Formats: sequence, structure tokens, C-alpha cells
Amino acid sequence: MERDGLAGMVMKPIVALVGRPNVGKSTLFNRLVGRRQAIVEDLPGTTRDRLYGDSEWGGASFTVVDTGGLDLAAGSRGRPGERRPPLAEASAEYLAEVYSQVQVAIAEADAIVLLVSAQDGVTAADEEIATMLRRTGKPVLLVVNKADNATLRSAAMEFYELGLGEPMPISALHGTGTGDLLDELVVNVPVGEPEPIPEAVRIAIVGRPNVGKSSLLNVLIGEERSIVSPVAGTTRDAIDTLVEWEGQPVVLVDTAGIRRRGKVEPGVERHSVMRALRAVQRADVVLLLVDASAGVTVQDAHIAGYIVDEAKSVVVVVNKWDLLDKDTHTMANMTKDIRYALRFMDYVPVLFISAKTRQRVSKVIPEAMEVQAEREVRIPTSRFNRIVREAVQRHAPPSLSGKRLRFYYGTQAQTDPPTFVLFVSDPELVHFTYERYLENRIREHYPFKGTPLRLVFRGRRAS
Repeated sequence: MERDGLAGMVMKPIVALVGRPNVGKSTLFNRLVGRRQAIVEDLPGTTRDRLYGDSEWGGASFTVVDTGGLDLAAGSRGRPGERRPPLAEASAEYLAEVYSQVQVAIAEADAIVLLVSAQDGVTAADEEIATMLRRTGKPVLLVVNKADNATLRSAAMEFYELGLGEPMPISALHGTGTGDLLDELVVNVPVGEPEPIPEAVRIAIVGRPNVGKSSLLNVLIGEERSIVSPVAGTTRDAIDTLVEWEGQPVVLVDTAGIRRRGKVEPGVERHSVMRALRAVQRADVVLLLVDASAGVTVQDAHIAGYIVDEAKSVVVVVNKWDLLDKDTHTMANMTKDIRYALRFMDYVPVLFISAKTRQRVSKVIPEAMEVQAEREVRIPTSRFNRIVREAVQRHAPPSLSGKRLRFYYGTQAQTDPPTFVLFVSDPELVHFTYERYLENRIREHYPFKGTPLRLVFRGRRAS
């Protein structure tokens, strides 16, 4: 996707944070964007994919990109006496993919921050990265992180030898020097006043680990935006990608796989799961990815329950459809099984795709947008009261302790999600089964495809 591919929009300038592993890029990223968006662990190799966040300073706005740690000198002995901490477990498997992601970030950046560590001094990896960045011809700021005291700030001057100009000592952890860094960034990037981006529909892609979330994202946007690997748990951060669909901006959010709470490892994986759950909270529509070869598992149902609790619209996307031996009844039988396993959300559409072969992938965004449109439907008050009145006449609510529930009137209080307030004689008399009955009667007239409904019952005198 081209950065300026959205008609009528001016995208913010991009600043890429580049450096070897464990120099504090994610800590600086969080400092610049003003929130803990990137996962921060004292372990090399934590960040793999590109992560975007917006920063504003002195009235100027720009986008900051956190990247995975580059170790171009991997396998070399490095300088005499150089400390070379080992990569995080299994991170070595992703060196090529991380390098590719960093190259994309550099290519789309307007300015680059090379982050090095005052505590480690100049390393062979720093020299290799500096050489690579000089060839880009782009503005490069040399920032020496972890300069937490006067001695380390003085030691930062040795980084002059990288040939990138004056080193700028900072402490991303404590915020020391980051104001000066922001001043320099505003000078070095072509910061203009971007036109406001129209409100976009946010579509989150969630599911268990290794069901093909990143593969689907890459096919939808037509580029290698996320690292794709057959190893479960590759994606750790929630990643936002702005695309255009039929002239409308859409934000696609790839997320880390969500495991059952008891199976979540502490540290990085726990943060990844929390980031995925927050992505659901920020979404308008959620694509719940299911592995066709496994069917709906207990964990899939657990994730679906969380989505319902957050009142988000849903499309169930059954991926890896190409792996099944199929006959004329396979799709119908699997749909029936899915409906049974997810019977608490029987209003959601089910789509069978293969991200690998691209079978029916073209239907994913249109389906999500149709569901989003249903989320915005509003029922006129007179029409809604007629639906409720007919439902009560067809099946009166059961009495409780000799008391019978009476309905007076109702109205749709809001959309997104559709919320209806019904004034009754006693809200305590509303049984959940009758509430479900009323919801089904509403859906007979207004399906609200893929979208949960909220029914709120109030006493007649409630404000």
C-alpha cells in the first residue's frame, strides 16, 4: 500500500527507530508516542514487526515506527571485548524477516533515528547499521540511549566515529534528553499540517495462534506487512494498517494469537495477549479466524465470548479451507457445527477462505463492511414499539410470584452497538430467556447481521 494512496489525504511524516537488539527502541517509542504501546522487555529480539504510533511536538505531528533489532554483524566475533548478549529464545529464526521489516520501515521513512547504547559503547553491529543508513541519503539522527549519568553522557561522544554527526545522549527510560530529540526531529522531518483523516472503520483480526492471521492481513493489503511464519506466536504486537476500500478508509489490525489464560506464559506472551484483547476493544468489527482443519475449539469459543462481552460486531472467517478433503456437504456440515459451538452468537456470518490460495479472500472486507453498516442501523421509535407490542401479544412474559411483567414503551438509545431501552413495570421480572426472545423478534424485522444487541430494562419512573 502506498502511504499516500488514500485519496484526499496527506499522511504524516514517518520517523523510523532503527538499531541493534536491546538498545531501547521500544522504550523510546513508548516515550515518544506517550503511552505503553510497544512491548518492553529487557530481552534482545522482543520486537519483530513494524509498530506505528503518532507523536506531536511543538504543534507538529509525525508517525514513529518501532522496528525489530538489527544485527547485521550476527555470527561475527565483534570488536575485542564487545559484549554481545544472546538473542531471545527462537528470535534467531526471524533474523531474515526482521531485516526485511526494517528495510521497509527505512524505505518509507522521512527521517531515521539510529539508536545505540552508551552502556555498550560502539559495537560492530552499530558500525554496520551506520554504514547502511548513510547510503540511504535520508536525515539520520544518532541517538545514544541509556546515558543515565554524567559519565555515560561523556562516553557518548565516542559514537562520533560512526560518521553520522553529533551523538545525542538521552535516557529513554527516564525521559532525559527526549525533549531535545523531539526538537531535532521537528527540524529534520518535513512536517506539514496533514489534512484530518476521515474516521475509518477498524477491523481487528483475532484468533488462536497459528490460524493464519498475518497471512490474511498480508493478502488483504497486498504487501508483506507482517512477518508470516509457521511457528505459532510470531506476531506479538497489535499492528494497525490503513488501507482504502471503495474510497473509504479502513484500519486493519493484526494481533497476536490469544491462548487460554492458563496457557499464557509470563512476560512477552502475556503482554501480547493483552495487546490483542485491547485491539478487540478498539475495533468496530472483529474477524474471528478459525482453523478449518481443527474446527471451533474451546479456545475459539472463549475468544468469541470475549468479543460478545465487548459488544463488537463479528465475522467468523474459517481459514485453511484448502487443507480439507471436501464434498458437496462439507461446507453445510461445518457451518452447522460452527453454529452449534457458537450458539450464543448465531447472528454472525460465516465465511470460508484460504489465505494461502486467496480463495474467497476478496469477500472478507466487503462482508466486514456490511456488518459495520448493520451496526449503524437505527429503528424508528414507533416501529420499535410496534415490534415489541406484537412480540408480547404473541408470547406474554411469564409471571413471577404472582407478578406479571408489563411493557410500556421503548426506544433505541444509540447505535454502535445498537442499544434499546425498554420501560417496564419491574426490571427484576425480566428473565434472560424472555430477553433473548425479544432480541430474536427484533432480528426478524432488522437482522443486525453480525452485530450484538443490548437491551436495557428500566422501571417506568427511572430517569
